[in-house]
Amino acid sequence: MSLTRFITRYRLPLLAGVLALIGLVTALAPLEKTLGARVRLVYFHGAWVWSGKAAFALAALAGLAALVLRRARGRWAAWSLALGRAGLVFWLTYLPLSLLVQQLNWGGIYWDEPRWRVPFAFGVAAVALQAALTLFERPLLTALGNLVFGAALWIGLANTQNVLHPDSPIFGSGSLRIELFFSGLVALSVICMLILAQWFYRPAD
Repeated sequence: MSLTRFITRYRLPLLAGVLALIGLVTALAPLEKTLGARVRLVYFHGAWVWSGKAAFALAALAGLAALVLRRARGRWAAWSLALGRAGLVFWLTYLPLSLLVQQLNWGGIYWDEPRWRVPFAFGVAAVALQAALTLFERPLLTALGNLVFGAALWIGLANTQNVLHPDSPIFGSGSLRIELFFSGLVALSVICMLILAQWFYRPAD
């Protein structure tokens, strides 16, 4: 049995298993002197948003492949659509999680924080884009839409300033243990995202 068929056949238990592992790693993650146990939610929140960013980046690359490899355009466009949908799921679940992190760690929600305001705007745009791509079902449109959106998201976030949000809270911690736990969470979250994308994938006719 190929890996693709295995994932297709067992994707629900695989997804549940990976989510359970994410929960376990989050629960066992090291504490931090200032935030205490609340830092575990920060780890999960960070891994989740990076997985969403990875999904949109892969959707953009699949869109680029669809534009370049014309004979396989339908297949790559289908993957671009699936990855874009997976990215949307991660993004829409990350946004309320971001508000919870603010409330618990800052004692309130700062609506004008660029690291909230810009991702929220991209979330609204992602909903509109994925709805349009699903409605029109045009491989070329899917490829172009996800390529432009993925590039815009990465460039936009890279140029977003921080107000209350620290620049690099994990990799600026100086703790190898924290960095390793976070990297493990990111890896598991990306695996979860890929399983979800495979679930959304519909081969081109």
